[in-house]
Amino acid sequence: MKIFTTKLIQKLDEYTIEHEPISSIDLMERAAVALTNKITEQWDNQTPVIVFAGPGNNGGDALAMSRLLAEKGYTVEIFLFNTKGVLSEDCELNKARLEKIKGISLHEISNQFVPPTLTPEHLVIDGLFGSGLNQSLSGGFAAVVKFINASLATVVSIDIPSGLMGEDNTFNIPEHIIKADYTYTLQLPKLSFFFAENEEYLGKWSIIDINLSKEGIDELDTPFHTIDFEEIKKLIQPRKKFSHKGTYGHGMLIAGSQGMAGAAVLSAKSCLRSGIGLLTVHSPVCNCQILQTSVPEAIVERDIHEQYFAEATDVDDYQAVGIGPGLGKSIETEAALLEQLQACHNSLVIDADALNILSDNRKMLQKLPKGTILTPHPVELERLLGKCQNSYERLTKAAELARSAGIFIVIKGAYTMIVTPTNSFYINTTGNPGMATAGSGDVLTGIILSLLTQGYKPEIACKVGVYVHGLAGDCAAKRVGEISMIAGDIIEYLPAAFRILSE
Repeated sequence: MKIFTTKLIQKLDEYTIEHEPISSIDLMERAAVALTNKITEQWDNQTPVIVFAGPGNNGGDALAMSRLLAEKGYTVEIFLFNTKGVLSEDCELNKARLEKIKGISLHEISNQFVPPTLTPEHLVIDGLFGSGLNQSLSGGFAAVVKFINASLATVVSIDIPSGLMGEDNTFNIPEHIIKADYTYTLQLPKLSFFFAENEEYLGKWSIIDINLSKEGIDELDTPFHTIDFEEIKKLIQPRKKFSHKGTYGHGMLIAGSQGMAGAAVLSAKSCLRSGIGLLTVHSPVCNCQILQTSVPEAIVERDIHEQYFAEATDVDDYQAVGIGPGLGKSIETEAALLEQLQACHNSLVIDADALNILSDNRKMLQKLPKGTILTPHPVELERLLGKCQNSYERLTKAAELARSAGIFIVIKGAYTMIVTPTNSFYINTTGNPGMATAGSGDVLTGIILSLLTQGYKPEIACKVGVYVHGLAGDCAAKRVGEISMIAGDIIEYLPAAFRILSE
């Protein structure tokens, strides 16, 4: 699914109006009907509704909804904020339609606002400002936002919580953003919905289909996409009848240090469960017996050191290399890693302590093989990039690094984001909070290493890897729940995830 910037959403609206064709007011009515249906599914007409409408088209949506709800027997009180004496054309039309409804309670605010009493029984519809906002709310509108946020009423925002911007909120004022319990976004989600710091404003968000032009969606280009089931299903390579272990490649995993054998074990197990033909694990002597016992399917190669990775190994005969889980940051390990990376021309995935060592040797980032995949969580990423104010800045800086170094960056999180060297961004939609557990990232490294070894191109390995990782976590959550999930559960349900995608 495409994710459009707010400017592109406006172009999509215009495209729909021109090519359907449909008038702007009729498109607004269609949106209002869909939004009203969503409201009536969840709250009956005994729920008192208070609507806060702004002077633009978001306010027009809110006024149209008010009329439709009133016609369905809801008690609706509307506060229309018209402080400059100018409403958008469609908002003005919907105000006129609303005034024809008998018994409607409409307050048009031009100056003084006398706030209503909001109780836990009230449903508030936030239609103050939509996704076109490009500056922080201030003055009276900021005061209205604070009033709504201080109430115990349930708040539903139309399209986007008022005050939140569709992409960059770096210089926004958090206290001047509606904290919705539900956000009903129109046709497509906004990029800012996928950033962790905006969760408290969105509440539970869902997409309302208002039948914007499919042709327009197809024609308009955007660098932002979500990763969806049907796409991944097509990318899974079927197994050939006469294939053998050599068909699916030989990968090298460099992982583990004293006390961190588990990271190597988890990564190795997930790699083997993801279809690799052969796997060799290079680890310090102290981990070798553990690995040989825990992962008998893997070949184990001993490092020269008892406790940590201390000597680069020959990887010329391997299709892909994964390095980092549980590696540690000893001086010898740092030297060995840098030597290993300089000598490596294979497909490469780098995680965990290997990323932390790179953050102390940033010049090495530009020397990595083209197409290398980094899999940092946000803190690891900021060690590479420098401190960032929010997710949008982090994503922007990651894009600059990916482009300049010719690498892929997988930013792990609730919505894992893949940043490509060609300035495309892919947002994963699988996974759950149960996966916020030690070792989950090691599992992802193993999956991506396996896919690279089998010959998947780096971009496809990233997409399939993060999707399968999240899908296995979702399967595990159904079985063990989110609270009790451990990384081993994700590995246990990798077969189920691949089976779902292969059937």
